Amino acid sequence: MSEKYKVIDSTVPTFITITVVDWVDLFVRPVYCTIIGDSLNYCIKEKGLSVHLCLYD
Repeated sequence: MSEKYKVIDSTVPTFITITVVDWVDLFVRPVYCTIIGDSLNYCIKEKGLSVHLCLYD
């Protein structure tokens, strides 16, 4: 992970975005969706991550 992109103040929300190699459709393929969900759930439980999801039509 780059040293350039670190959360400095964990008391304020931080927006992150990602780009996926070859634009793989992560949220359509069940195996990738499960891996992402498991990873987020681990970080929520073990590291205190708070996730706020915004969906747009």
